[in-house]
Formats: sequence, structure tokens, C-alpha cells
Amino acid sequence: MTQTPPKLKTLPAIIFMSRWLQLPLYLGLIVAQGVYAYHFLVELVHLVARTAAHQLDETGIMLMVLGLIDVVMISNLLIMVIVGGYETFVSRMGLESHPDQPEWLDHVNASVLKVKLSTAIIGISSIHLLKSFINASQYDEKTLIAQTVIHIVFLLSALAIAATDKLMQHHDKPH
Repeated sequence: MTQTPPKLKTLPAIIFMSRWLQLPLYLGLIVAQGVYAYHFLVELVHLVARTAAHQLDETGIMLMVLGLIDVVMISNLLIMVIVGGYETFVSRMGLESHPDQPEWLDHVNASVLKVKLSTAIIGISSIHLLKSFINASQYDEKTLIAQTVIHIVFLLSALAIAATDKLMQHHDKPH
């Protein structure tokens, strides 16, 4: 037997329903996901065609593959934001018994989502930095230093988020 949720007063009901204003944002991210899937396929075709025509050396192949990995990581980031954000801030998706439910979705909350997103951003930044270092002759020293500093800032930010999350979990637990 299903329980009827309690009726909210008008202002709390309006505030609670406002979460649905995020739906168009998540739908827009799904469109962006489609753009990234298309971009991946175009780049993959270029990689195969240029490799078959012997137009790429090993470094060129590596740079193109790192570009593909970058697209995949950004796409994964989009999925985390779309699925995790919707589940956390809008409505439950009811995936508990679905065989394809992502494992991380079982314990997703705003804090877990922040840590996962910061980790994904570090991965994306790492790929960009690696591409720059492999192709360092194409960049000036200031650009390489700036990219390295930005990456370090991402790392420190992720560490701060994780430390804050751990402190909050420790503080929330009963003693």
C-alpha cells in the first residue's frame, strides 16, 4: 500500500516544485552529449583515415587518441552531472532494480557528486596537460606554466573538497 505524501503549504510547495526548472538544463546537457558523440565519431574517422594514408607519425596518433580520450572523459562528466544531478536535485529515477544502474548512483548525494566531478575535471585537465607536454614545441613557456598551475589548482581544489567532505562526514556521525 502506497502512502500519500503530506500536503505542503503553498510557499513550500512552490519552492519544492521549482526544482523542476532544472529539467530543461539537464535536457540541454543531453543535447551537448549528442554533440560530443558526433565529435568523437568525426575525430575517429579522421584518425583512421589519416593513419591509413600514413599521414600521422606515432606522436600524431597519440595526440589524436588523447583527443578522443578527452572527449570520452568530458562525456562521462556530462553523464555524472545529468544522472547524478537529476537524481540528487530533481527527482528519483527509480533505477534500484535496473541491471544497468551505475554503481555510484546508489550513494549519490551533493557531496559525492562534487568529489566525482572534481576527480573527472582533474582527469580532463591531465589529458590536456599531457597533450601540451607531448606537443610542447607548439607552445610558449608561459602557456605551459599557466596550464601546469591551473592543473595544480584543480588538484588542490579537489583535495580541499575531499577533505571538507571527510570532515563533514566525521562531524555528522554520532559519537
